[in-house]
Amino acid sequence: METLKNLLKQKATNLRIHSLISTSEAGSGHPTTCLSAADIVSALFFHAMRYDTTDAQNPNNDRFILSKGHAAPILYAAYAEAGIIPIDKLRTLRQIDSILEGHPTPRFEWTEVATGSLGQGLSLGLGMALNGKYLEASDYRVYVLLGDGETAEGGVWEAAALASHYQLNNLIGIVDVNALGQSQRTMYAFDIDTYCRRFEAFGWQTIGIDGHDFDEILPALAKAKASTDKPTMIVAKTFKGKGVSSLENADNWHGKAIPKGEDLDEALAELGPLHTDVPIQIESPTPVVDADRVAPTECEPPDYSPDEEVATRGGYGIGLAKLGTANPNVVALDGDTKNSTYAEQFMTLHPNRFFEMFIAEQNLVGAGIGLAKRGKIPFVSTFAAFLSRAYDQIRMSAISQANIKYAGSHCGVSIGEDGPSQMGLEDIAMFRAIPGAAVLYPSDAVTAERLVAEAAAHQGIVYLRTSRPQTSILYDADESFPIGGCKVLRESDADKVTVVAAGVTLHETLKAHEILAAEGIAIRVLDLYSIKPIDKQALQAAASQTNNTLITVEDHYPEGGLGDAVLDAVATDGVCVHKLAVTGMPRSGKPEELLEHHGISANAIVQKVKDL
Repeated sequence: METLKNLLKQKATNLRIHSLISTSEAGSGHPTTCLSAADIVSALFFHAMRYDTTDAQNPNNDRFILSKGHAAPILYAAYAEAGIIPIDKLRTLRQIDSILEGHPTPRFEWTEVATGSLGQGLSLGLGMALNGKYLEASDYRVYVLLGDGETAEGGVWEAAALASHYQLNNLIGIVDVNALGQSQRTMYAFDIDTYCRRFEAFGWQTIGIDGHDFDEILPALAKAKASTDKPTMIVAKTFKGKGVSSLENADNWHGKAIPKGEDLDEALAELGPLHTDVPIQIESPTPVVDADRVAPTECEPPDYSPDEEVATRGGYGIGLAKLGTANPNVVALDGDTKNSTYAEQFMTLHPNRFFEMFIAEQNLVGAGIGLAKRGKIPFVSTFAAFLSRAYDQIRMSAISQANIKYAGSHCGVSIGEDGPSQMGLEDIAMFRAIPGAAVLYPSDAVTAERLVAEAAAHQGIVYLRTSRPQTSILYDADESFPIGGCKVLRESDADKVTVVAAGVTLHETLKAHEILAAEGIAIRVLDLYSIKPIDKQALQAAASQTNNTLITVEDHYPEGGLGDAVLDAVATDGVCVHKLAVTGMPRSGKPEELLEHHGISANAIVQKVKDL
């Protein structure tokens, strides 16, 4: 054991040296937080964790998440010391052509999830642990290294509650309590007992240790690995800048590299020599067994009678349940709204692949990302309005390159009497701003079902927007809805203008079409079910045949919504776009009253056409 501890100490010294050199070479970074965590990282990477150094994607590898992502240099140093990347590559830290970014991203394949926006790592780990324990029956463990400052984030405690609820004994967290935040001392400084009591109150096994003493680190990790029914949080007292006297526990060093030259030389001399031949044996994971995988099949087609009225949220629920039958990799998560989003239909048919995440939207999204990074196709659902609470996690899912699907129900003023706090009126703008995300907006149950299947087949982020009101069936069961397309529902050679809509406002547009037709005014009606990517050619063609004039109608605020998407697509083509959208602050009322009040009803469309 003494030999092991001495080897791990030397590895920790190496990690500190690499962290100082790489950040000094870059001229920026966070070396002091690396120094505080070096002993813990050494114990994890070169003793506790089991992983195949030749295969980042080995499904039985233990997973490691650096929630305190600003300590990225020590993460890269650990992989270099494990022989996964050349040590010389560490000097490329933060360079534009380097995979070693300032905070970890999956551009480096051993980084499964992007971190750096603090307070998210435990949720990501929870999703991976759910996969290992409940879906794959794998014995891998998930280790999450947190900073003490980020435990002020509510998302940490959302994850803590859920991990205990699901008895995730395969989830091991370590809080690096170095007592120094970015601008001042942290809330509890070195009071590790308070951290322990807090996690104990959430149902975790907790172990307080000196994070620089291997006589305490190694037994704590062994105890954590032996847990059978609880997640474990190791709370480690450390010193920021450990090993360099000018930095150790010193204020005003956060995010500062030691200048190259005499200062760096003195710090390196104090740490001692770098030994690159430390004989550490990394334990291999359990061998992968080739199991017979059930291949995905096509979903059953929609089955509605032409005179039926079904809400698009209902179509989502039916489609998701069918998708679960067709594709064993599909999982569903919901934030205690499953009887409103209709995700409960998936739960009924596939209870082992449904996870109730309760009213904790940040953790709902974070866990979904974790599941996505372990090869599942998660559908994450709640009210569209409540996804805004998890927008930081949503944007981080893009940086993580996650294959995740979001479903937001109860969009717009058409939900009616529940009032503005429940109305998703910003969600299209939110998801249009996410790089690479597809934004889909079905107008009937057939479209909703088909778009669920399209979302699953699409690699990357998809947002599916669903509505509360029951609406008529517009399409035959065999209609297809490729992402990036649209549908022309009404057209003639006499059309004066094209009205572009989706969701409930498409039905209002069809009513307006009938009213205007009775008065001898012809309009074209376009169903823009794919808002992003958008069918620019179809919009241009419709505009060119209808006086270069488009009217957009949406149950969404005017900023960033469907109208802006259309305007962005045709603005350089001399097309005039008139936007009808929800303006002002909504209130409670009947759906039809609210559509009228906010100028997105059939009557409003008729009046706008006549005005033009």
